[in-house]
Amino acid sequence: MSLDMLLLVGAIMLIVASWAASLSSRVGLPALLLFLGLGLSLELFGIHMTDAELAHHLGFAALVFILAEGGFATKWVDIKGSLTIAALLATFGVGVSIVLVAALCHLGLGMPLPQSVLIGAITAPTDSAAIFSVLRGMPLPGRVRSVLEGESGLNDAPIVLLVGAATAWTMGELPAGGAQELGVLIVAELVGGILLGAAVGFVGARLLRSVALPASGLYPLAALSTAVIAYGAGVWLHLSGFAAVYVAAVILGNSELPHRNATKSFAEGIGWVAQIGLFVMLGMLASPERLTPQMVVEALVIGGFLTFVARPVSVMACAVWFKVPWREQAFISWAGLRGAVPIIMATVPMAAGVPAAERISEEVLFFVVVFTMLQAPTLPWVARKLGVGGEVDPHDIEVEVAPLERIQADFMQVTVPEGSKLHGVTIRELRLPKFTLIAVILRRGSRSFRTPTTG
Repeated sequence: MSLDMLLLVGAIMLIVASWAASLSSRVGLPALLLFLGLGLSLELFGIHMTDAELAHHLGFAALVFILAEGGFATKWVDIKGSLTIAALLATFGVGVSIVLVAALCHLGLGMPLPQSVLIGAITAPTDSAAIFSVLRGMPLPGRVRSVLEGESGLNDAPIVLLVGAATAWTMGELPAGGAQELGVLIVAELVGGILLGAAVGFVGARLLRSVALPASGLYPLAALSTAVIAYGAGVWLHLSGFAAVYVAAVILGNSELPHRNATKSFAEGIGWVAQIGLFVMLGMLASPERLTPQMVVEALVIGGFLTFVARPVSVMACAVWFKVPWREQAFISWAGLRGAVPIIMATVPMAAGVPAAERISEEVLFFVVVFTMLQAPTLPWVARKLGVGGEVDPHDIEVEVAPLERIQADFMQVTVPEGSKLHGVTIRELRLPKFTLIAVILRRGSRSFRTPTTG
């Protein structure tokens, strides 16, 4: 297919996907399901993807921008009290889920132990794209929302290492250090990624506030690029790039950046493009015709066990230390949506040539679709039944700021003495020249700051 035809097809897919996103918001389904359907529909036109390694790399690239968008949209005031439990769910909770699902696959379904652990690792993470898209439209307590968003933003980091290790074990190439060395490596890379992301975020925010760029549209581009730098630097330093990009984006999004509204809107747009491209690509990679009745049964058993047993147990094991009410625990368990991340993780063993990789990939895709259709539309109803719904928060007042390199203006200070005829006159009655700005008013020694007003 020529480049011109690719541009035409890509533009049409973006327009159709935008309409699909609007439809999904009305019916309460994550848009990812419709995007997957779009990818599957391309097979009717002979467009199919067979390169699992390319899909793996493109999927990771899309996750970078999805996590960055989620970080820019996350409010620090909401998540700062829930970071500990979110981090625990993203690490210890993931471990509990892997152990339980691996036990089911090995003891209940008769799969080899390495393959069972691989399936447990692939299915353990919640998906940031699904979580962000569904929860943003729901009135929820700040702690519940921040736990779910924080967990989905942080659990990609350990999962990448765990899936890689499980894939190596399945291929008979597990390093000699074993589980203890792997655990130390995961903690070191996760902590290092968080620290790196924080450093990049703070330095980037400071630079963006102090540098005057020639066009306002460059600020959103520079801010998003700064977050992506955190990911690239993390990978280069053998730290968690996913943790780094999410933390850097959270810090940038909560800083007084120039043109902050435009930056968040730009990141949101790029995030949507990444989601659309990611799920359409995964739909093109899938081959549902390979599903057999036995694979369907296995997928439903694994998905049901993960949703109704492994997820609640992992949430309870982490939340019990923080005295989280059982109603909130139940909702957090039910809202642990799977989506792109498990499907992308399933491409890792495919790219490595694991014999059962295609079977695992098709089963994971099937249960993600089925249980997302079950969970996502019922989340508002479950929230009401559990009594965890809240009022819709009012929108913050946003102020756009930008550094100015040169200002051609005259600064004037006017004192109005007692008894003057100007006493009691409003600013509008002064008939000041055009483009006059009133910045500060001093009344009897006290300052009154005003939004600059044009005279």
